[in-house]
Amino acid sequence: MDPAPARRSVRRYSHLDHPIAITAGEPAGIGPDLCLALANGEASEQLVFIADPAVLRARADRLGIPYPENLQILPLDCPEPEVCGTPSTANAAALLDGLRMAVDGCMHGRFSALVTAPMQKSTINDAGIPFSGHTEFLAELSGGLKPVMLLVAGDLRVALASTHLPLRDVPDYLSTAGIREVIEILYADLQSRFGIESPEIVVCGLNPHAGEGGHLGHEDAAVIAPAIAELVAAGMNVRGPLPADTAFTTAAGHKDAVVAMYHDQGLPVLKYAGFGNAVNVTLGLPMIRTSVDHGTALDIAGTGKADSGSMLAAIGLAASMAAR
Repeated sequence: MDPAPARRSVRRYSHLDHPIAITAGEPAGIGPDLCLALANGEASEQLVFIADPAVLRARADRLGIPYPENLQILPLDCPEPEVCGTPSTANAAALLDGLRMAVDGCMHGRFSALVTAPMQKSTINDAGIPFSGHTEFLAELSGGLKPVMLLVAGDLRVALASTHLPLRDVPDYLSTAGIREVIEILYADLQSRFGIESPEIVVCGLNPHAGEGGHLGHEDAAVIAPAIAELVAAGMNVRGPLPADTAFTTAAGHKDAVVAMYHDQGLPVLKYAGFGNAVNVTLGLPMIRTSVDHGTALDIAGTGKADSGSMLAAIGLAASMAAR
C-alpha cells in the first residue's frame, strides 16, 4: 500500500483544534490495513487510532511494512488473536467498547470527529449482542434522536428514509412523520455541516413510477406526498415524490441531495458514481461521524490490496465539517 496519498491527506488536518478519532473496525478485515496506511503515511497528532496494538503489529508484519512506534493509539484488548478473513465473536464486546470510547471523546471535546472503519455486523449479532449497524448504535450512545444515513460522492448526496431493513418491512416502516423528520434533519445538516444556505432536496417515490396514480401502490400519495407538502409549506425547497428511475437524472433538475426510501433504492446509484471514494455520514448526531463506503473485505485483509481512497475521503470530509 502506497503511503503517499495518506501523507498528503494528513497535512490537511493541521487546522483542527482536536484530533480525529479513527476506529480500526473488524480485526479480521481491512480496517487495520487502512489504519496502517494512514499512520505510515505520516504519523500525525491529528489522528488518534482506537485499536488493539497487537492486531496492528501483526498486520504490519503480515504486510511487510513498519509499525509506527509513535502512533497515537487508544488501546483495545481483543481476546481472540487476529486471523485475517475469520472474524471472532470473542472480539465483539471489545469493538463496541472502542466505539464507546470514541463517542465519549467526541462528546467531551477531546476529538473533532469520529471516522469508523467497517465492522462485521453479523459477527456482533452472533455474539448475542443486538447490533443493526454503526448508525443506530452511535445515535444511542450520543443521544441523537433520529440518525440519518447520508452517502456522499462528490456533489451527489443520497440520504435514506429507512436503513437496514428487510425490503418486505419498508412500506410498513415508512410514515409521513418519519419521512418529514428525515428531511428536516437532512436540510438542517446540509446548512450547518455542508454550508449550503438554501438546500434543494428531491424525494424518491417508493413504488415504480411513484405509484402511477395509485395503480402501483398507495404509499407515494398517502404517505410521502403529505410529508413533502408540509415541508414546502414551511418554506423548504423539496420536490417529489419522483420516480426513483429519474430522480437522480438531470431531468429532475438541480438538487443538493436525494432522499431514497430504502437502502438499495439509493445506494447503487451512489456507489456506481463514486465507489472507493464515497463517504458514509451519519446526520442527526451531536457529533461528526463519517465512514467508508465499503465493508470489511475479509477476502483481501492482509494482502496489501486494500484501497484507502474511501477512508481518506471520510477523514477529509470529517475535517471539513469540523472546521465549520
